Amino acid sequence: MSYRRGLPTDLSDGTGEAVEDVAFANVKLPIVLNDRAIWYNDLTYQGSFVSFSSPSTSSVGLHQFILQTGLVQRFNSKQAMQVLFVPRLMSDLHQIDSRHFQLGGIGMYENKFSDQLLMRFGLMANRDLFGPMFVPLIYADWKISDKLSFIGLVPIYAKLNYQVNERLAVGLSQFGLITSYQMGEASFGGDYFERKSIDLCVFGRYQLVGRLFAEFRGGYAVGRTYKQFAADDQVDARIAIITIGDDRIQKNVSFDPGIILDSRVVYNLQLSE
Repeated sequence: MSYRRGLPTDLSDGTGEAVEDVAFANVKLPIVLNDRAIWYNDLTYQGSFVSFSSPSTSSVGLHQFILQTGLVQRFNSKQAMQVLFVPRLMSDLHQIDSRHFQLGGIGMYENKFSDQLLMRFGLMANRDLFGPMFVPLIYADWKISDKLSFIGLVPIYAKLNYQVNERLAVGLSQFGLITSYQMGEASFGGDYFERKSIDLCVFGRYQLVGRLFAEFRGGYAVGRTYKQFAADDQVDARIAIITIGDDRIQKNVSFDPGIILDSRVVYNLQLSE
């Protein structure tokens, strides 16, 4: 679980400032079917809230519930395949109907190159409100040395970790994702919002007791945007950050990227010996 605060930044029209708050919760629960198969389950909630100092600008509240569920099948000691179904509820939680739900999926091939390096290669696809979205994925779990490691699902997240001692780890982290949210008719006339941000941070993670950890991050939200578009104003397709056929007209005022502060707690549940 985490809470993130974006420090005040200026609106593009000079009428005031915007402040971003983000609440996040994630739980992963794999179910072991046999010695070669796991049914993987991952549920994420994120609430993104933007308030404005200008009374003429409406505050924005965006909620996402993303479920990843599916089969991870191991072929041998080095190779595996995972196929996940990824339904989403992306909404301001006003007047929810079928438009607030999105369907997607992830397929990845895994290869263990050595005891120090495991990688996966695949594709994420989703039917966003702005159009079809495709993201090529590369996952790496790399133990570079006894103290230095890298884990990431590029381009979505990455973490370079240095283990100072048994309890303390420090490093660099990156998180970036483009998401879209259906708004209610009464609040924003049935428009949708597109949220984009690349968060670059330094972090420190400390083992409090047992499997309970506290983590603090500080950094910068690069290219952060909350853009409002009409429901029928779409792109032809998007491949990661590359947009094909984008002539949409933004309906709201943008605000600058800025400094972010993040605090989180993590509990690692031991599922087996």
